[in-house]
Amino acid sequence: MSGVRILTVGEAEGESRLDRFLKKRFPEMTQGAVEKLCRTGQIRVDGGRVKASDRVGPGMQVRVPPLPKEAAPRPAREPEAASDADTRMIQTAVLWKDEHIIALNKPPGLPSQGGSGQGNRHVDGLTRALMFGYKDRPKLVHRLDKDTSGVLLLARTDRIARALSEAFRSRTTRKIYWAVVAGVPSPKMGTIRYGLVKAPGRGGGGEGEKMIAIHPSKVDSTEGAKRATTDYAVLDALGSRAAWVAMVPVTGRTHQLRAHMAELGHPIIGDGKYGGSGQENLGDGWGAQLGGDISRKLHLHARSISFDHPITGKRITLTAPLPDHMARTWKTFGWLEDDVPADPFVEE
Repeated sequence: MSGVRILTVGEAEGESRLDRFLKKRFPEMTQGAVEKLCRTGQIRVDGGRVKASDRVGPGMQVRVPPLPKEAAPRPAREPEAASDADTRMIQTAVLWKDEHIIALNKPPGLPSQGGSGQGNRHVDGLTRALMFGYKDRPKLVHRLDKDTSGVLLLARTDRIARALSEAFRSRTTRKIYWAVVAGVPSPKMGTIRYGLVKAPGRGGGGEGEKMIAIHPSKVDSTEGAKRATTDYAVLDALGSRAAWVAMVPVTGRTHQLRAHMAELGHPIIGDGKYGGSGQENLGDGWGAQLGGDISRKLHLHARSISFDHPITGKRITLTAPLPDHMARTWKTFGWLEDDVPADPFVEE
């Protein structure tokens, strides 16, 4: 057995969930072991008790108790240089930048962070191509699911990363997502308050896990469940078969928008995880595939983000164009991006 270790989160590691940080350093550690050590207070961050899902960032110190000898820590590694094609891809995705922040329009299919079998091809692994003359790699301050496209913020310094992370925690940022869903939700504007809990038998790696919706009255009595809130508004519809929906995640749970829309009976088009063809829904039973010329890719896009700039204090609003597969769907349905309000939840 080795002794207690104090690990410092490195600049190259950026911000991530504690369990993912630990499993990168200790590949032999299981998710169950991480959660048990957190639950019993043996793993601490900056001296405080934590949960496996809590986030850690550069400069934070993680206390790790004695572990079996085979669980020797891996040193933090700088990512390898990106290929020329990936460098062009990620630089082309830059939506806006200043000396403090970079905003990407993340392509669908590109993970935000690494996982098993993904190698270096994820946003966090490509940040060397986004330095643009700065000495440090920019740092992720939030995530999008692999198959979700749209606005993703990176901070160019630790100070800005901390400020933006706090803004996300305090919910002073505002994110609006666009999606195409099966059927047409009724009422056409509402709030979903189902809690979410991880399905049993799934890993903790993010994309592999699935969330189960829990009735609000049962959240407090369901182990591991967390409250979740989503505002939604129908912007247009194709008869009763599909709807263009805007959503604001008031909370930021894993797969929240996808699980919430599926629970309503209106899964997001292209969502194989939450809207399989066998799922009943209010759109006459099509599940999450519309068929015909409509892409089978996930139709979920982080359309815009608004936040207070940590330095200037100015309110910044950034809007990301639709990815190609969603733009084709809009053209097929005759929907126009400019025909709807930027924020349908704000009264004119």
